[in-house]
Amino acid sequence: MSHNVVIKDVEKKYGDFIAIRDLSLDIKKGEFFTLLGPSGCGKTTLLRMIAGFNSIEDGQILFGDKVINKVEAHKRDIGMVFQNYAIFPHLTVYENVAYGLKAKKVPKNEIASRVEKALELVQIAQLKDRKPSELSGGQQQRVALARAFVIEPGILLMDEPLSNLDAKLRVQMRTVIRKLQKTVGITTIYVTHDQEEALAISDRIAIMKSGDIMQVGRPEEIYKKPANIFVAGFIGTSNFINGEITKVLPNNTAEVRFGNDSTFIAPIKKDYTGKVIISARPEQLIFSDEGIQGKITISTFLGDFVNYEIEIDNGQTIELNEYTKDTDTVKANGEKVRISFNPSKIGLYNADTEEALSW
Repeated sequence: MSHNVVIKDVEKKYGDFIAIRDLSLDIKKGEFFTLLGPSGCGKTTLLRMIAGFNSIEDGQILFGDKVINKVEAHKRDIGMVFQNYAIFPHLTVYENVAYGLKAKKVPKNEIASRVEKALELVQIAQLKDRKPSELSGGQQQRVALARAFVIEPGILLMDEPLSNLDAKLRVQMRTVIRKLQKTVGITTIYVTHDQEEALAISDRIAIMKSGDIMQVGRPEEIYKKPANIFVAGFIGTSNFINGEITKVLPNNTAEVRFGNDSTFIAPIKKDYTGKVIISARPEQLIFSDEGIQGKITISTFLGDFVNYEIEIDNGQTIELNEYTKDTDTVKANGEKVRISFNPSKIGLYNADTEEALSW
């Protein structure tokens, strides 16, 4: 049976270095929850604390209503899929998948049916008699997945499971993982540094930086409404333009000035005047007859869209994506243009605290 996972004020130290700082999360039963962040942010450390491979200096981790801080790793009712697959080279596919069931002393007649079912779920039943050396990387990863699912753990932990695969196979395998998780319904905690992968497979994502949680939310929430400049820059591509809120207006709006005296009115969630950072994704900018003046420095045709690098009138360089379905031409390098955007779609951040001012 799947469990929810509650992490309360946990801390992990290595000497004087704090790897995880006073961190709390509430992961729902049956949820696909991803820990996302750059290398060294603490995501794998936290996963290993949940698994029982790392000690916990402070706080609590609960599976359901049971505190598991002192529970040994092999007694935690978890399945684990590692970056390097960790399958036994001397055993066949069938034997690899059956290994965990034998360790749990599952009856022999039940082992056969559960292994066959697991292999069918990951679509490698026809490979059951092969050794790992006879399998591709993607097939080996399916063996690792089947071995983790077959023991029917309450929680499945996955640590960068696709990082050793090529780009095309990663896309295929993340679809396999997502479908499998939804079919079986196991609470899954997934670690990755790949933003696109996290957006594609997760119910919710926790963005981590230096042992802290920057934002937790659904993929579309995090992409469209980043909580701070770090999240806006880490998820996808964002343009950051210097500006200033010069005046607070009625109805939770403000006048924002940027460039050479360009202004717009934007919604804000609290009164503030002063320096701001304007964040706009390339697809949120459009060419128009009015707006920011700029000059195209380079255009790159990418099939679905053309990516333009544009130097605007304050000297900053920004990116704009124009989709080929909306135009028949590619603008030339050096061409002068004007750029506009929907003020309700972009982000405004306090230049000092880097926290969001916009809704």
